[in-house]
Amino acid sequence: MAQLSPLLKQATPVVVDHGEGVYLYDVDGKRHLDFTAGIGVTSTGHCHPHVVRAAQEQIGKLVHGQYTTVMHKPLLELTKRLGDVLPSGLDSLFYANSGSEAVEAALRLSRQATKRPNVIVMQGGFHGRTVAAASMTTSGTRFSAGIGPLMAGVHVAPFPYAYHYGWDEQTATKFALRELDYLFQTVSAPNETAAIFVEPVLGEGGYVPANTEFMAGLRERADQHGILLVIDEIQTGFGRTGKFWGHDHFDVRPDIVLIAKGLASGFPLSGIAASQELMAKALPGSQGGTYGGNAVSCAAAIATLEVIQQENLVENAAERGRQLLEGARVIADKTAAIGEVRGLGLLVGSEFTTADGEPDAATAAAAQQTASKNGLLLLTCGPYMNVVRMVPPLVVTAEQVDDALRIWGDVVASVTGS
Repeated sequence: MAQLSPLLKQATPVVVDHGEGVYLYDVDGKRHLDFTAGIGVTSTGHCHPHVVRAAQEQIGKLVHGQYTTVMHKPLLELTKRLGDVLPSGLDSLFYANSGSEAVEAALRLSRQATKRPNVIVMQGGFHGRTVAAASMTTSGTRFSAGIGPLMAGVHVAPFPYAYHYGWDEQTATKFALRELDYLFQTVSAPNETAAIFVEPVLGEGGYVPANTEFMAGLRERADQHGILLVIDEIQTGFGRTGKFWGHDHFDVRPDIVLIAKGLASGFPLSGIAASQELMAKALPGSQGGTYGGNAVSCAAAIATLEVIQQENLVENAAERGRQLLEGARVIADKTAAIGEVRGLGLLVGSEFTTADGEPDAATAAAAQQTASKNGLLLLTCGPYMNVVRMVPPLVVTAEQVDDALRIWGDVVASVTGS
């Protein structure tokens, strides 16, 4: 009898029968508040009726129309719709299936367009599991262990993770930018550097937001040296942070944006956006793929954009995000086991530490597991896996946030004895 790989460790014991909005219902009929959203994917909630109808209608018309062979209406319509929300000047799109594929497409474009070999990534960043993307990932060694040698030409600069360094944010930011300048002098000369890749909020790295000074510093250096600034919006895009794009919080202009996750409410779809001028610098044949721009996924993405706009989900993410962050901080104030609560919009992380300030993965895991037993599904993240993250669908209500915080408060009290 065939079985799933033993390496697929389940974060919760839940076997799902169906989902509706913010809730998952298991095979025994128990209801769970899903504050994982499929790792930020089900932005409009589980099985939003508008998205379901769009997908069902498209399945009856065309499931797969390979988009370097034929064009189809959902692909063209989605491209038009994305043109209304993409950052100014980014008017050319390439579609793929997964975040890793989008990262590799951006890497390929960056190197070909600039004719430079190196890229800089941020300490704690996550960009995927394929070989190139894993080579660019530093949020944990588990993503690249045992597959070396990794891709050459990747160099790592600090991210202003103030709590990790034990500094205030301004000090951490000055340090990060100074070390980036030092990296240019010692490791990767600017004229050898194609791109800087950065997440507006470190995702797997612990839900650590960037800041305006840091992002402006990256943009300034990119402009000075002819380097492309690639902003990975795979987890932060489509309203997740309380603005449409995570980088909107920091008033920074990207050269390339990476998209996936919340784009299609659970259907596999990803892509990169750049200017027509930049995209044209890629070599012929360097972009393509069998399933990219799938017709059903594109139809679901169009419906997702409509729901985000019609139901004011960006604004809801901002309001509910403030409520969730403030509530989680009130809970953290009652225990010494949580060193910091941070986040942006509906990305909220609680970092567990020991009495002497060291990462406490055991208590974080106990809290996450206890929460799942009590009907609240959460995940852990961070290099030490000591951050419990909350990433509910954008349709979450104030009452559902209150319910989650009530459960979370009880869980923290029980696992920490506070």
